[in-house]
Amino acid sequence: MTREIKIPGPDHPITIEANPERVVVRVAGAIVANTTRALTLHEAKYAPVQYIPLDDVDTSLLVQSNSETYCPYKGEASYYSIRTAEGETISDAIWTYEKPYAAVESIAGHIAFYPQHVTFASA
Repeated sequence: MTREIKIPGPDHPITIEANPERVVVRVAGAIVANTTRALTLHEAKYAPVQYIPLDDVDTSLLVQSNSETYCPYKGEASYYSIRTAEGETISDAIWTYEKPYAAVESIAGHIAFYPQHVTFASA
């Protein structure tokens, strides 16, 4: 199946910029990510999304999911669940574009968190 690929433009702008702040992501009080290298992706009218380098994430808390979605601007997304210290699993709380399209290639190697499942702090 051929997927439609769309290029960001005036009708659907996407910009990516380095976040100058430290970003700390917590789940149930535990730090899942702590970085000074986050990228902020602004897409059309959506809320900005922090993309965190996977190197700055406690991957021992992540469990790869079988879920996948497709964005015609960014590509195929895969998902992770988060396992808390209490043994709870928060399903599909994280997404990543392992091979993003050229227009957003800088988010490769980064993950993003659904804000309803985590707490963000910046310093």
